[in-house]
Amino acid sequence: MATRAEINWERLVNAALLREELRGSNKESATNEFDKTPSLVPPSLGQESNIYAILQAADEVQEDDPNVSRILCEYAYSLAQNLDPRSEGRGVLQFKTGLKSVIKQKLSRKEGERIDRSQDIFLLQNFYKYYRQKHKIDDLQEQHGKWQETADLSAKAGELERRTEKMRKVFATLRVLKEVLEALTREASPEEAEQVISEELKKVMESDAAKVEEFKAYNILPLEAPAVADAIILFHEVKAAVVSLKYTNELPRLPREFPRPKQRSLDIFDLLHFTFGFQKDNVNNQREHLVLLLASTQARLGVLQIHDLQLDEEPINKIFDRVLQNYNRWCNYLRKSSVCPRATTRQQKLLLISLYLLIWGEAANLRFLPECLCYIYHHMVEELYTILQGQDAQRGRTCTGDNESAFLQQVVMPIYETIAAEARNNNDGRASHGVWRNYDDFNEFFWSPACFELQWPWRMDSAFFLRPKGKSKNDSQDMPGTNLYRRGRLGAKTLFVEHRTFFHIYHSFHRLWIFLIMMLQGLTIIAFSHNIRLGTIKKFLSLGPTFLIMKFFQSFFDVMLMYGAYASTPGPAVARIFLRFLWFGLCSGLLTLLYVKVLQENTTSIGSSFFLGIYILILGAYTVVQLFVSFLLRIPAFHRATEKCGNFRLIRFIKWLHEERYYVGRGLYERTRDYVRYTLFWLVILGAKFSFSYFLQIKPMVTPTREIVKFTDIQYTWHDFVSKHNHNALTLVSLWAPVLMIYFLDTQIWYIIFSALVGGLIGARDRLGEIRSLGMLRRRFKSFPEAFVGTLLPSKSQATLRTVSLSNQAYSKEKTDASKFAPFWNELIVSLREEDFISNKERDMLVIPANTGDFRLVQWPLFLLANKVYLAIDIAVEHKGGQGELWERIRKEEYMIYSVQEAYYGLQDALTKLVKDEGRTWISSIFGDMNSSIPEDSFVSHFNLKKLPDVIAIIIVITGLLTHEETPERAKAAVKALQDLYEVMMRDFLSSELREKFESWAVLKNARREERLFSNLVWPSDAEEKDQVKRLHYLLSIKDSATEIPRNLEARRRLQFFTNSLFMKMPNSPLVRQMVSFSVFTPYYKEDVLYSKDQLRKENEDGITTLFYLQKIYPDEWRNFLERIGLTENELDRQLKQNTLNLLELRLWASYRGQTLARTVRGMMYYRKALMLQSYLEQTDSGDLEEGLLRSGGLISQAYQSSRGARAQSDLKFTYVVTCQIYGQQKQKGDEKAADINYLMQKNEALRIAYIDIVEKLKDGRIYKEFYSKLIKADASGKDEEIYSIKLPGDPKLGEGKPENQNHAVIFTRGDAIQTIDMNQDNYFEEAFKMRNLLEEFDAKHGLRPPSILGVREHVFTGSVSSLAWFMSNQETSFVTLGQRVLARPLKTRMHYGHPDVFDRVFHVTRGGISKASRVINISEDIFAGFNSTLRQGNITHHEYIQVGKGRDVGLNQIALFEAKVSSGNGEQMLSRDVYRLGQDFDFFRMLSFFYTSVGYYVCTMLTALTVYVFLYGKAYLALSGVEKVLLTRAKIMHNNALLSAINTQFLFQIGIFTAIPMIIGFLLEQGVLKAVMNFITMQLQLASVFFTFSLGTRTHYFGRTLLHGGAKYRETGRGFVVRHISFAENYRLYSRSHFVKGLEIVMLLIIYLAYGSSSSNAVSYILLSFSSWFLALSWLFAPYIFNPSGFEWQKTCEDFDDWTNWLLYKGGIGVKGEESWETWFNEEQGHIRSLRGRILETILSLRFFIFQYGVVYQLHVTKGHRSLTVYGISWLIFLGLIFIFKIFTLSQKSATNIQLFLRLIQGLAFMIIVGGIVAAVVATRLTVGDLFASLLALIPTGWGVLSIAIAWRPAVKFLKLWKSFRTLALLYDAAMGMIIFVPIAILSWFPFVSTFQTRLVFNQAFSRGLEISLILAGNRPNALT
Repeated sequence: MATRAEINWERLVNAALLREELRGSNKESATNEFDKTPSLVPPSLGQESNIYAILQAADEVQEDDPNVSRILCEYAYSLAQNLDPRSEGRGVLQFKTGLKSVIKQKLSRKEGERIDRSQDIFLLQNFYKYYRQKHKIDDLQEQHGKWQETADLSAKAGELERRTEKMRKVFATLRVLKEVLEALTREASPEEAEQVISEELKKVMESDAAKVEEFKAYNILPLEAPAVADAIILFHEVKAAVVSLKYTNELPRLPREFPRPKQRSLDIFDLLHFTFGFQKDNVNNQREHLVLLLASTQARLGVLQIHDLQLDEEPINKIFDRVLQNYNRWCNYLRKSSVCPRATTRQQKLLLISLYLLIWGEAANLRFLPECLCYIYHHMVEELYTILQGQDAQRGRTCTGDNESAFLQQVVMPIYETIAAEARNNNDGRASHGVWRNYDDFNEFFWSPACFELQWPWRMDSAFFLRPKGKSKNDSQDMPGTNLYRRGRLGAKTLFVEHRTFFHIYHSFHRLWIFLIMMLQGLTIIAFSHNIRLGTIKKFLSLGPTFLIMKFFQSFFDVMLMYGAYASTPGPAVARIFLRFLWFGLCSGLLTLLYVKVLQENTTSIGSSFFLGIYILILGAYTVVQLFVSFLLRIPAFHRATEKCGNFRLIRFIKWLHEERYYVGRGLYERTRDYVRYTLFWLVILGAKFSFSYFLQIKPMVTPTREIVKFTDIQYTWHDFVSKHNHNALTLVSLWAPVLMIYFLDTQIWYIIFSALVGGLIGARDRLGEIRSLGMLRRRFKSFPEAFVGTLLPSKSQATLRTVSLSNQAYSKEKTDASKFAPFWNELIVSLREEDFISNKERDMLVIPANTGDFRLVQWPLFLLANKVYLAIDIAVEHKGGQGELWERIRKEEYMIYSVQEAYYGLQDALTKLVKDEGRTWISSIFGDMNSSIPEDSFVSHFNLKKLPDVIAIIIVITGLLTHEETPERAKAAVKALQDLYEVMMRDFLSSELREKFESWAVLKNARREERLFSNLVWPSDAEEKDQVKRLHYLLSIKDSATEIPRNLEARRRLQFFTNSLFMKMPNSPLVRQMVSFSVFTPYYKEDVLYSKDQLRKENEDGITTLFYLQKIYPDEWRNFLERIGLTENELDRQLKQNTLNLLELRLWASYRGQTLARTVRGMMYYRKALMLQSYLEQTDSGDLEEGLLRSGGLISQAYQSSRGARAQSDLKFTYVVTCQIYGQQKQKGDEKAADINYLMQKNEALRIAYIDIVEKLKDGRIYKEFYSKLIKADASGKDEEIYSIKLPGDPKLGEGKPENQNHAVIFTRGDAIQTIDMNQDNYFEEAFKMRNLLEEFDAKHGLRPPSILGVREHVFTGSVSSLAWFMSNQETSFVTLGQRVLARPLKTRMHYGHPDVFDRVFHVTRGGISKASRVINISEDIFAGFNSTLRQGNITHHEYIQVGKGRDVGLNQIALFEAKVSSGNGEQMLSRDVYRLGQDFDFFRMLSFFYTSVGYYVCTMLTALTVYVFLYGKAYLALSGVEKVLLTRAKIMHNNALLSAINTQFLFQIGIFTAIPMIIGFLLEQGVLKAVMNFITMQLQLASVFFTFSLGTRTHYFGRTLLHGGAKYRETGRGFVVRHISFAENYRLYSRSHFVKGLEIVMLLIIYLAYGSSSSNAVSYILLSFSSWFLALSWLFAPYIFNPSGFEWQKTCEDFDDWTNWLLYKGGIGVKGEESWETWFNEEQGHIRSLRGRILETILSLRFFIFQYGVVYQLHVTKGHRSLTVYGISWLIFLGLIFIFKIFTLSQKSATNIQLFLRLIQGLAFMIIVGGIVAAVVATRLTVGDLFASLLALIPTGWGVLSIAIAWRPAVKFLKLWKSFRTLALLYDAAMGMIIFVPIAILSWFPFVSTFQTRLVFNQAFSRGLEISLILAGNRPNALT
């Protein structure tokens, strides 16, 4: 049966199709136009009138009376005309035109003419009476009232809701009729308007109109809709919460003119509404919010009694403390008196809570400023206390003007306008962070007592409100009092400035770098010292000056990086910075001088050295003090002691001097036990790291270094500048630089290794991977019920969950547990079937019987018992021993004993019930003999088991007949089968003794002779008997094994994980009523909601559609889908045009396999479904449940989903809000996505959509925009129903889009917790069972502080799409499981890395929200929530017994864009104050954990890539300078193996390769050894190492460029399927600068070393030395084409070449995109270089390209070994000559129009001269052909270097009129680089097998076959939809 949502959707789609059809034939009628008119009401009209309601009423009465409908439309048109007579608002003209087309009587009239409306009025009056009578209004109300009074929570939902919706619609129509009737009456006869309508009718109309308010739209609680009979309002805790808010006599009296609500009693929110001018919908929203909080907290603490409507004190106190905790801490920090202690009564506390919630609910963007809200709250509470002391309520000082929005206008708007002005000043994120204030700057202003200078109300001339003088037009629209501007570019920042510099790497983590450098210094000293002497001790003492100098650098950076914030930073903080700068400057200088004196002393003992003694004394004293302070401030036990002594001046001074004191970041210490754990973890890592560094890096370099220092006569092959008389310093740098780079980055590698091992051990301890195969699941299935009951059901002390107790029969605990487990397991299996993961047969095999009947055994699912009876029969037939041996053989087989017992007892029951009289007596006697023979051990002797197959065969025939309905034919066949059974039993099966016994029965003989032995059969009638017979038939007849059920891999994975999690440690499950309430929150912008038919049928170049792709990727799920809808594939194709529901089903099936909003919503709504099931089973009486289970065979879907009580309880505990930011705009544009979102609301009644509505209004001749935050749901008719509409101060998008989208809608969430879910995620029904367990973690012990964020495991479901998706899936899975497992335990540094973490909602909404939104700096908005939570003393945990699905990018370009986004985000994090404060405030070892698991990973990745450059440039220096040849020669002569090893050092380190280690450990843990090995081998065969190496380049490029230039931005990756071939040009555009340029640079370095390096003469040595570098370079160059679908197909290669050349040669211009023209792309590619600092740094980096030319020119044969600078100068002249020639040949024809012939002549002569000159030079001089190629090798990098510098200084080059020449040169370079990459691809494309191999490589096997088929059958397009 179709659901209501499907019916509505079908109606809407049919209407849309009909309109399209009519539009195509120009026959669309006015009626069709009218159908869509109500939905097109412009916001500017809908906001000011009820036109929408009028048109809805017109639609409603159209069928009853078209004339009345016409009157209503005319009235709607007149309202629109009056509101906007000139149609200036957006969409107004179109709306009026559409409305006109459906009005039959036009409104045009002559001047002064009055239209007679008397007939219309009369018609309306009669229709009003008719309409009331038709719907029987009085009877309807009376019956509805009775329904409300019953308070029956167990009643089925649906009927009451439909009745309520009908009444609401009827009364809404009546109110519209009343309004129009009154308006027409006044217009027709203003002076007699009162007499036209009778008094009686007026009263009726007034009464009916008032009823509409009783059906007001509501969110969860119908607090203002008393006529709505929602069961949720009947809960005692809800009633008590509502009562607790009521207005009492103790409160001031509200004035009489204040409108009293008619639908409810006055409450404290009304007082606050009147006093401070909050918006009405904000008040309603927060009223419901607080009621739900109070009710949920009360239920958790204890359920109220039936007649007790008084809340306990504890819930109020608990919410009071939680909501105002941050405010109290803020007051304490600023040493201000909190207003909270003055609240002594319950009502005062509720008033204070309510006021805070109202402020927060209307604060808009100020919600990102939690301490600003504390300031506002502090002053408003002071006002409130003053007002409470009076007898009459007064308005607050800020409540002036419009009372409905006074708070918004007077409090929020001034700060918002200032923030908006600053946001406009950031130049769309391109401006430096230092020139504008972000959200953090505004908030941190309130961390100082100076904030109270703002006073109350706001002092608008304060410096806080000074705005930047921007160029935007909006800046001229100043608010009163805000026309003052800031001076200068800097100076407005607060406490921190996000300067863009690499120095942040040191500044934020200086302790790490000091530690590493001092350890390096110490290890080097040890390595270079033969023994410990005084000199060695002196060298060790050099660590003191090193430490102080580095501390001085840190203090210097403090001073430098605070520039721009001094003016707004408190004096003590500035004084501390400069004091530390002076202190460390003085100390480092004096100690260094003293150390120099120590070195100058020539003494042999410590005692004889004066300066050494003083030095040791000073250094020792400083060290002791430093260690004491470090212990005091960093060790948890000591830190807690200092916290208690925090008021002591000495302690405060020490802390002030050594710690930056901020409001956040205080108290970042953990339990001593946790501290010891992560300290030991890092001690092991550091021990391994330093052992490796010392023995394998530093010590082997000692001897070579000493030898090289001794060499003084090295002859260089070039003109040497700096290597003379300095002990060959550059040679030492070349050898030591890679060693030092690896020293600084290899900690990351050691962390990866050890964290993988520790994570694996923790996972094993947590029992992960215990069930990792179907075999394990089958073996342990019988333990699942007990584990489920003990884990996921409330304990007996808490719960009243029913147990099965039929006929007072005492059952074993095993059966009792099975009966409790069965409903949940079966609903899980049904869910898998609905999702098409299993077939109908598999569903029947997997469900477990209800175990609630009279059957004496536990009945297990058939997939465990299938073919076990068949095997047991074979064993019995072949058995030749006794009964005991037979029984032992049967017991050995898994589950065989259960199947045999169940079959035996089931057969006994079935046959006994089937026959009557003598037949039953015979059967009972047979089974009686069997039962008695078993204890006597005589079963084998009394029964001939060899004939057992014959008996079973007949029984199978009987049970097969009984599974169908009884018919005369089947009854006759059953009788015959029973007679055959009698014959076989008597003749063959029974022993002679038993046979003689039965033959002697006269009764039996007579019955048989008279043919009535089996004539009277009793066919199974009730559901239980039928199910038992059906199950018995399956048990006996199934001969095939069910070991592979389910066959679908995803179904297996889900069942394995769910059953495995039952044995993992998790909190006990509470009752649903007592669980923590929570919301799920999903931000959505404009991604796919449902795949449309066009999307499914759109073909790529190969004719492959998305549908075809999905069919091949998920073939078993496609078959199951067709089975579910009852169609074959051909029938489906045929019906697609005819059956809309099948089209919808098809769209849903495809959408549920993509990354769509529909998939996310379905998954999240499983929470509600699970809660309804759990609540239903907890509320239902034992007998009722038993009866229901018997009727449904254990499947209770219909029962619990229609239960009012279960639905109400789930709504009380669960809310789902999707914030669709532009839904309003999509709806106005008629976007299909808006219709799809509406369908999701219809399909899921608990789904709420929040969006930003933009309303254009006309004021003073100008159109301006108003912004509203709205919450809607779907009503019963499928239309949008507005619940709340809260006006915003302006455009909410001032920062990053996603967090701003979350922020505007977070006010509509409910509960104590909130789970953030992205729209590419999924959830699973079985995992939803565990949500209430997870939420109990908030009350569990996880350290010093309760958890603030609960981390949840993710499963990446996109791994099957392609090999890249599999790599990404494995990498992501290892991070979100093993990686975060270690971060949480033992490292205690897990942050919030995205979704699906669960937040302590109250904690976070009172501390800035669940993300940060400042432009660019918070582009990785999610992780800042973790930073903020940690800094504010939160605690973030991780839990792996529950999982949520997540989609990831599946193509290389998508993955690269994602990596770019994350890397750029980490670059911005490096600059942020959050990272700086965490790096400063964590203790040392926790700081190490934080660094290497966040920004440090990207720093080390960048260092890895830089190490390759350092290594290769060092090798190039040694080769080109001739040093390597000299060193090798001397090493061989001296037999110095150490020196030879140092020269032949190999670079093998790549972090990208080591990232595979956590994946391997994860495979081992969760999949087993064999599968782990196979997966790893498969990944390597599919070139996973190439992918990871390529990703290393992506991360390096974007992280480094962000730190260097900025440019971080959100990159839309797309979440579709990889079925598209990416063109060569598109790949080149994306990877040219990030990979190709760098890859070719590495290739050139390797060629240089191959050509000129002495070690390269040995091929093996060269390969070993350069293999990893070649691998990296080739991966960077060719990975995009290796992983490109159809990347080596010849036809596509040809097309790519044409596209590539067209792109290169197409000229740019206005409106031309970078995808179309190289010129436009080239200009866009340089956009990140904007600042002078960036230009200088780019210039410095580009200088490296000139090394090639300098080194190579001296190696040419033509130079004859000359080493003078003249050689190098001549090479530059040649280079300039080549540039001149290039200019001649590239001179454009346009610029030489008048000298075309002369130009061609010059070009021809130049060409001949060049060719001739080269030939002559080769013949007549020492110039060789090799020299020509070497010259190219030298000059190509030089040209690129010159070009790079020109690009960096682009404005200057343009000024010199040289830009076009350099752009032409850049085109030449890009064309050449492209050809270098393209030629190998083209050559490989010639061979067809390469394309086949590559297809197998990129896609999985199923799709590879499908792709080949599609190419063969492309002409027929068999996969296209019709």
